Amino acid sequence: MHLTVSEENYLKAIFKLSQSGARRISTNAIAKEMETAAASVTDMIQRLAEKGLVDYQRYKGSKLSPAGHRQATRLVRKHRLWEVFLHDVLNFGWDEIHDIAEQLEHVKSNELTDRLDRFLGFPKFDPHGDPIPNANGSFTLRNQTELSKLKVGQKGVIVGVKQHEPDFLKLLENQNLLLGNTISVRAIHEFDLSMDIDIESGSTTSVSRHVTRNLFIKPII
Repeated sequence: MHLTVSEENYLKAIFKLSQSGARRISTNAIAKEMETAAASVTDMIQRLAEKGLVDYQRYKGSKLSPAGHRQATRLVRKHRLWEVFLHDVLNFGWDEIHDIAEQLEHVKSNELTDRLDRFLGFPKFDPHGDPIPNANGSFTLRNQTELSKLKVGQKGVIVGVKQHEPDFLKLLENQNLLLGNTISVRAIHEFDLSMDIDIESGSTTSVSRHVTRNLFIKPII
């Protein structure tokens, strides 16, 4: 099935929004994600529904059909594999790779994707810690939680980020809050729920509530 770049972007947006656990995604939520008008979303959703990729119910929202879910998963796989290639092979920073991968994910060749996966050694996670689906569409899941859920004295390994905005990633890099680093919670401030964090390198940093809610940690028991 031939899809336009715009159609693929909508499928991926619905896939992303559905990760929160919502059964159906509202038109307004899709419009906000796509940064467009609700009327434009409605037109596109109806087009995708006619292609059998989206199940749309007026006033109830949209969800991906099995075929739509497969298409979206393929896009996510390509995007995250390209991010690994850009970061690990071409040495782009993790704050630079998202927008480039957004362009590369629309290359249609499945053979290219499979060869890229093989060349990279079948990675299970991208440089932001997001799971990469395999050729069958299966994801590797792991035990992780928001940093904000940890209590004073608890430790964990940084394994992922919720946000991919360059400014946010640069902030984490400046504070040495990088994937793979072990951290422990020194203090939680009641006023704004910011945290003081000890990092395995021996440094201590203070992080805002926004950061603690957008950083994934694998707790160390």
